[in-house]
This record gives sequence, structure tokens and C-alpha cells, in this order.
Amino acid sequence: MTSEIAASELAAAPLGHATDHPDAYAPDLLYALPRAPQRAALGIGERLPFAGADVWTAYELTWLDRNGKPRVAVATIVVPAESPRIVESKSMKLYLGSFAQSRFDGDQDVTATVARDLGAAAGADVHVTLAAPDALACAPLAGSSLDGLDVAFTAYDVDPALLVAHEGNVRETLTTDLFRSLCPVTAQPDMASLQITYAGPRIDHAGLLRYLVSYRCHAGFHEHCIERIFMDVKRRCATVELTIHARFLRRGGLDINPFRSDAGVRMPANLRTARQ
Repeated sequence: MTSEIAASELAAAPLGHATDHPDAYAPDLLYALPRAPQRAALGIGERLPFAGADVWTAYELTWLDRNGKPRVAVATIVVPAESPRIVESKSMKLYLGSFAQSRFDGDQDVTATVARDLGAAAGADVHVTLAAPDALACAPLAGSSLDGLDVAFTAYDVDPALLVAHEGNVRETLTTDLFRSLCPVTAQPDMASLQITYAGPRIDHAGLLRYLVSYRCHAGFHEHCIERIFMDVKRRCATVELTIHARFLRRGGLDINPFRSDAGVRMPANLRTARQ
């Protein structure tokens, strides 16, 4: 006979405590943070050295139609890199969760509402699309993987000195699945796959992988980590063109996929990796 776990036992558990998750539409749950202070620390001023966006994928969006029938969709949310603010991810989760018991006239009503609220929070136009849960395609990041390199690692907090470039110009695309950083709010690990495409002096592959692994114990928002990588690689390796695309694993039903480029290339399609 299976006995129920006593409430007193659960109270002592380190995880899993009940938290407030409103399920009635609540745009005031969104919490935004300015990009400027973290960019200033990287030497980035008002004129950005890159173009791009932060592409969010919300896998758990659900709401009620006018008849009270539940609807579900996967939302793709594109926040431009030039927006003055980012939205904190836990507040995004709570905000999207607040749609669960709210009625909307249709998909366009939902997308317009999300775009309006997130645009106000981020301070820029935000693009939102909805797709059926089975419609989002899966594909690996193209490029040559660094992960098979037989190298030793000793640095686990950001060390740009690990980046080295050699003579001889090349154009190549490199990837890794070994990236990890820490959430600056909760200290939870954030895992990601990264794709780096560049033209210019040949970047030492072992040094690049060591540098990316050096984020392993670094606390930073997804967007800021990728912008820091962009600036470090640009400055230390003197790239002529540089594009960085990161696909972070989802937490709380959300993934964030920053894209930064000074190469004039189009933002890639929102194709999730197998790990996402």
C-alpha cells in the first residue's frame, strides 16, 4: 500500500515548493532590465557594433478561445538587439503562463497582445508568430565542431586571453555544444550550442574552445554572454566579419537564442536543435 507523503516532509525539501503562477492575463508580471550598463562594461555605446535579435521560443503557451476551449501553440518572439531593455526570463514565463485561463478572440488577438506587451517592456517593436506544437523543425547548427579537440581545460571563469589568432586569412564556421553559463538571478546552469562564423585571421581552435568553456561558472544573462563573446573575439582576433548564433536549452518552457552579426547576413530561421 502506497502512503501519501506528509506535508511536513515536503516542507523540508530543498526544491519543488509551491509558487504563485497566475493564470489570468497579467501584463504587469513582465520585468525588464536595461541593456546599457552591461554593454557599457564591454565598451559598447549607443551605436551598436552588430545587428541581430534575441529569438525566444515559448513551448508552453496556452489560452482559452471565446467558447472556453483550451488552445495551445509554440510562440516565436523576436526582440531586436537595438531594444533598450531585455525581459527577465522568469517574468516572461509567468506572463505567458497568465494566458492559461484568459479568453482571446483568436491567434491574431494573442500575437497582438504579446507583441504589444513585450514591445512596451523592451522599448522596441517585437515580432510574434504562433505555430502548431509539431510545426517547429529541428536541425543541428552547421559548421565544424570544436568538441572533439583533445585539449586540457583549467579556466572556468571568463578569460579572453585564451583567444589567439594566427597569420593567414580564412572564412570558417565553428560550433560547440559544450557552452555553459550561470543565471545571474538563480545561479541555475544555462546550457547552449554555439555557432561562430568569421572571416579574418585564423582563430586558434583550441584557444577558442578553452575561451568558450571559461564561461562555465560565469553568471550572466544569455544576451550579455553572447555580446561579450562577440566583442572579445572581435577585438582579440581582429575578425573582418563575425556572426555568433547561440541556442540555449529551454528552462521553464522557454529557450532564448541570441544572434549577433556585423557581416550583413540575415537572421537564421528558428530551427531548434535536438537538445532543445
